[in-house]
Amino acid sequence: MIKKLVVASAAAALSLTLQAGSAIADDGAKRGGTLIWAVQNTPRHLNPAVQSGIATGEPGNQLFAAPLRYDEDWTPQPYLAESWDVSADGLTVTLNLVKGATFHDGVPIKSSDVAFSIKTVQENHPFKTMYAPVEAVETPDDHTAVIKLSKPHPALLLAMSSQLLPIIPEHVYGDGQDPKSHPANSEGVVGSGPFKLVEFKRDQHIILERNDDFFIDGRPYLDKIVMRIIKDGSARMIALENGEAHLSGFEQNPRDINRMKKASGVTATSEGVAYAAIGPIAWLAFNTASDGPVGDKKVRQAIAYAIDRDFVNKAIMLGTSTPALTGIHPGSPFYEPNVERYDLDLDKANALLDEAGYPRGDDGNRFQLTVDYGWAGIKAQAEYVKPQLKKVGIDVVIRSSPDFPTWAKRVGGHDFEMTWDVVFNWGDPVIGVHRTYQTSNIKKGVIWSNTQSYSNARVDELMDMAGSETDANKRKALYSEFQKLVAEDVPVYHTYALPYHTIYSDKIANPPVGIWATVSPLDRVYLK
Repeated sequence: MIKKLVVASAAAALSLTLQAGSAIADDGAKRGGTLIWAVQNTPRHLNPAVQSGIATGEPGNQLFAAPLRYDEDWTPQPYLAESWDVSADGLTVTLNLVKGATFHDGVPIKSSDVAFSIKTVQENHPFKTMYAPVEAVETPDDHTAVIKLSKPHPALLLAMSSQLLPIIPEHVYGDGQDPKSHPANSEGVVGSGPFKLVEFKRDQHIILERNDDFFIDGRPYLDKIVMRIIKDGSARMIALENGEAHLSGFEQNPRDINRMKKASGVTATSEGVAYAAIGPIAWLAFNTASDGPVGDKKVRQAIAYAIDRDFVNKAIMLGTSTPALTGIHPGSPFYEPNVERYDLDLDKANALLDEAGYPRGDDGNRFQLTVDYGWAGIKAQAEYVKPQLKKVGIDVVIRSSPDFPTWAKRVGGHDFEMTWDVVFNWGDPVIGVHRTYQTSNIKKGVIWSNTQSYSNARVDELMDMAGSETDANKRKALYSEFQKLVAEDVPVYHTYALPYHTIYSDKIANPPVGIWATVSPLDRVYLK
């Protein structure tokens, strides 16, 4: 039955879905059925506590529950924690867990599992800032976890949602084995979420079934989720058009998106705050420590004025992307749009290059720069830079990498002048933004650190203050100044937010389109 479902024709897939059940829940949702979810990549494993990335996050959020979930206006909501309290000084956060919740093997979920999960994330997850201020987690009883902080941590609640804090079982992972390579990450997964693992077959599928003992009564609505791993974008689009798949997330190919917006029976959307907690930003980064021209702020400003952000968004991204003027995602409540935009102005660019001491030579050129790119999806942006900067006398050499690791090694090793890059915000600036600009995070050999070698004492100070300020309005003001200073210094030329879209069948109700989009639990999703 399962094998047939994975490869079924459109008609057969719909028939099997309809046969699976049609009970009506108290809130009007229809229970039963099998959701066919087309995903793009095979995850390394299924445990988000020790692995970042959306490939792990999509199945991981079905298998593991987090303490909190977030609504579309960035407000935390109860999940595994039915309530919580933050002390007046911001140094203590108390979680009150729901009673009666169990792991998939029937063992009760206790506060000690929350403490164990936080410790595991602290020690193994690449996002070190998420739980850096956590000094201890006290467990006065089985349903109360008291988090003690060295300083107020305004990002903590968001860091306890989605894939950032899966609650994993201490009785499984506390056996002394390395959690990064623990066999329970891929086989026999014992989770805390709405679905259980049936089968994980690499490069083929991940099959999940309803957790009948889920701690929210009546959920999940679906009987099963079959995550078909379809790496080819065109094949995913065909599956969605034909009804062989109901859902796909993180779609970003402009042609595929525009194709699906015209298709019948499906919706392709990035409206509202969809994927805003992922916060994907594309930009042209500079090696500010370079002895060459890009070490000069005026040169970086000139390059910014010479590149046409509108052309990138409209012509290269075919109107699917959103312009981004700063390193904070436009969907974030901390985004500051009133910064220097660097709209196309070749006269300004030429004047700045003259001021910087780089006159044109007899051949019309001022100097030569290299631009790197590391994957096919960003090739057009890199190629666009060459003729555009030629207009202001900069000769650009395009350097492609044979594979992503080669590019990551070059950029992480600071062996570049300019490179196109994509970086995620991960919800709060403390988690995914600070790392790009902190002087203390200039670390050779580490990709997606401060590979630009950017250093500004006031910017460091603003991030430090905002990272411990609990008043939202004060944080917004601090991040406003931060974004304006970074825009002036141009360690990166911010260009656009990736056009992540969720594509879903009209048969889906409650599609995952909030700030975490498809790295949310699908316990509320049902088939009409």
